[in-house]
Amino acid sequence: MSVKKEASGRRSVQVEVEVPGTPEEVWQAIATGPGISSWMVPTEFEEQGGKPIAVKMNFGPGMEIRSPVTAWEPPRKWTAQSDGVPGSPPSAYEWSVEARGGGLCIVRLVQSLFASTDDWDNQLEASQAAWVAFLRALRIYLTHFRGQRSTIMQFVVPVAGTEAQAWETLTTAVGVKGVSVGQKWAAPAGVPAFGGVAEYYSESPYDALLRLDKPGPGIAALGAFSCGGPSSMAALNFYLYGDQAAGTVAHETPHWQAWFKEHFPMPAETGKSE
Repeated sequence: MSVKKEASGRRSVQVEVEVPGTPEEVWQAIATGPGISSWMVPTEFEEQGGKPIAVKMNFGPGMEIRSPVTAWEPPRKWTAQSDGVPGSPPSAYEWSVEARGGGLCIVRLVQSLFASTDDWDNQLEASQAAWVAFLRALRIYLTHFRGQRSTIMQFVVPVAGTEAQAWETLTTAVGVKGVSVGQKWAAPAGVPAFGGVAEYYSESPYDALLRLDKPGPGIAALGAFSCGGPSSMAALNFYLYGDQAAGTVAHETPHWQAWFKEHFPMPAETGKSE
């Protein structure tokens, strides 16, 4: 992955994915709050006069990003610009849908930063890797769950050690370590209801996508990433679909919370006696 640099100071990365669906169906998935929330993060569009004026994406506690919408051309393209997190340079996002033959479309995302130095290039490359993972989830969503709304269940926990150790701990605990794409799998005893088919598995970066039949129809995304300190983070996000999804999430959330608390004690807690 590489950052494209321009004389103006604009730096950008681009990702794209081929997905099934008409441009209108794909647009619903990438340009509406319920659509984006069904494969990425909880998202809302603010409207004025029937037209979106801003998009709010919630990447976790304290990480809600609001970006004014700067262009809106359904079902082809929309763009937004954000000041980013405090101290970071301004950024812009351009989402586009390009129709292809055979009932397919290309979804393309260009993320840009406006900076005079290379200091933010590593962050831009990390964002590119994250977008690639999200777009893989979009393809699964449009292939198997197109048009359905999701109920999300998210868990992100610190793990003492490197991201490799966090990945090893998480995937071993839920029984997907080294799973093959297309392989049916079920979690071992002691894990809340969790099973389905592996759609994607990688250890460079650490990322897996599972199409679920337990605890209900949906997608699970697993990942591990470094925070630059003695601990890394392990993540398990569920996107469940269908009329029973909200009830399933309400029932399963406390089970998963208890399981994570037991199997992933906070690193600070494990070191209190030292």
